Amino acid sequence: MTTALSGIRVLDLSRVLAGPYCSMILGDLGAEVIKVEAPGGSDDTRTWGPPFQKGVSAYYLCANRNKKSITVDLKTAEGQAIIRELASRSDVLLHNFKTGSMEKFGLDYESMSELHPALIYCSITGFGETGPYSHLPGYDFIIQAMSGLMAVTGTPQSGPQKTGVAISDILTGLYAAIGIQAALLERQHTNKGQKIDLSLLDSAVSALVNIGSNFLMTGEEPTRMGNHHANIAPYQMFKTKDGEVIVAVGNDRQFYHFCNAVQKPELSEDPRFCTNAVRVKNREELTAILQKTMEEKKTAYWLKICRDSQIPIGPVHTLTDVVQDEQLMARDMFVTANHPAAGPIRMVGSPLKLSGSSFRVNHAPPEPGEHTIEILNMLGYSREIIDEWKKKRII
Repeated sequence: MTTALSGIRVLDLSRVLAGPYCSMILGDLGAEVIKVEAPGGSDDTRTWGPPFQKGVSAYYLCANRNKKSITVDLKTAEGQAIIRELASRSDVLLHNFKTGSMEKFGLDYESMSELHPALIYCSITGFGETGPYSHLPGYDFIIQAMSGLMAVTGTPQSGPQKTGVAISDILTGLYAAIGIQAALLERQHTNKGQKIDLSLLDSAVSALVNIGSNFLMTGEEPTRMGNHHANIAPYQMFKTKDGEVIVAVGNDRQFYHFCNAVQKPELSEDPRFCTNAVRVKNREELTAILQKTMEEKKTAYWLKICRDSQIPIGPVHTLTDVVQDEQLMARDMFVTANHPAAGPIRMVGSPLKLSGSSFRVNHAPPEPGEHTIEILNMLGYSREIIDEWKKKRII
């Protein structure tokens, strides 16, 4: 079966998470992805652990499947020549070096565009390539703090909190994949490539969505609301007799049915709670009443009662629950691949379900330089030159 991005080659000079996550998405969609590292492997996530499986980091495995690996020393003229040759035969070049680094290597957009005018060139940096912060290094934790995401995450008592995953990296990786595919579509009309300048900070700020809109409208600083929703009530977590559930009541009709389901029909006609606007204003009183009721029964009871009444509800799962969830198993969201060093590894699958092309793991996350010889042979370099470069640690 033909894959969505078959025939597209991506030269990936990125490392850690945002860039590799983007290129993994493109690889999952069928693009040929060539991951570039320094000899010996220079992606920091290869050493981030534990856990490790036979010396291979779980963190590295999460964002590097469906790629080939070449190791090249970009500080050498020979290494830079190899990358230029690869770029001239690629559709996309992706990197996340600090602003100004690619210019030092002679691999900046202007140079690459002159070499290959149809090349899509995607730069991922902490703060973007323009503006007063452009020279600063960017890390997800810092970006979560500076974007306002931490200011609205947590509770008044907890203080600012980061999310449980590196969300600004993930968001930027997703935006990069979107931007690259948009540029590839535009190239079909113009026959020209272009540069994509992506910033972790910009991506994180874009995720403020309704919270950002609320502030722009009112000028009022939002408070940290924990598991409550800024604009809707009840839309929150409740403790049950044996666990926790999330109830997401999105409108007054659902609230009416919810009140009947929990045998509190009078609440839907109470002037303090009869509309969403007054429920938001009287959130604490409503929560106290509902919490006392929800604690009387077990999670399974509330799941059945609410779902029978078409009230949105879900349990708060541990990861043990998640990997055993029948819905996720039916959707193939956990896959196994054979890694050359670690052996069989389990990975989170792809959420992309395209009717015309199926997701599969063509390549387990590669070992450093696993495909160097194969790629250099493809470029036409002789065995003698390759051996010489190996002796000099250029590759």
